Amino acid sequence: MAKIFYVGDWAVSLGPVFAETPFNYAHKGLDIFYYSRWLRDALQSSGEHEVTDAPAWDFYKLAPGEYERILDEYDVIIFSDVEAKLFQLAPNFFDRQAFGKGVLTYPDRVRLTVEAVQAGKRMMFLGGWLSFTGEMGKGGWNRTRLREILPVRCLDYEDLIESTEGFTAAVTDAGDATFRDLDFRDFPPILGYNQVRPREGCPVLLDVRETGDPLVAGGDFGRGRVLAYMSDPAPHWGCNFVFWPHYPAFWLCCLDWLLR
Repeated sequence: MAKIFYVGDWAVSLGPVFAETPFNYAHKGLDIFYYSRWLRDALQSSGEHEVTDAPAWDFYKLAPGEYERILDEYDVIIFSDVEAKLFQLAPNFFDRQAFGKGVLTYPDRVRLTVEAVQAGKRMMFLGGWLSFTGEMGKGGWNRTRLREILPVRCLDYEDLIESTEGFTAAVTDAGDATFRDLDFRDFPPILGYNQVRPREGCPVLLDVRETGDPLVAGGDFGRGRVLAYMSDPAPHWGCNFVFWPHYPAFWLCCLDWLLR
């Protein structure tokens, strides 16, 4: 059984703002979008794996030592729609009450992530507006040492490729063994993906059929292994994908490759 820690794919809506008079503005409505539930349920569907999922803001607020504990206790770490700033910044950097009460530095989570993979950890990096290079460069993975453990090469400019008609997937020769039990003829259209370049020595397992861009790729780094999926495992890009009958099997295939 694999213990999996999954960061990302949550959102909070604070509701619309009503201007009732020129001086009175009211926020009405609050909703939590638990987008990660689809991937969490898929990975647990075989009954062999256990997933702990956390919003990006909880990862950001981890106290010194807590991320190290997670890296030690879990077999697989997943990051999805989690920009580089969440690795590079800490809440106390913005807390004026903490200023002057000691030097404010913390363990580098980027370094810890890279070293964990090199030491044998398994990880997944999944797509979205805040992944890889991301919208207007907001993902920022390409600007950090995370690029050392990605099985693809990030672009140096916005990498979002989107279409209201969607894109489908095609299995490569390298991915045939991993996905041979899945029929991709009914793969539902994904509404976008992060464009990347293949990385030498890292097999591309799935392509975007319409463009030939990598969709799933993997690689070995030191004693560890990393899988990248360049689209969203949840809505909005994945609003059709999560209802594909083979969605759970797809992610179990990815996990099997990762743990192999």
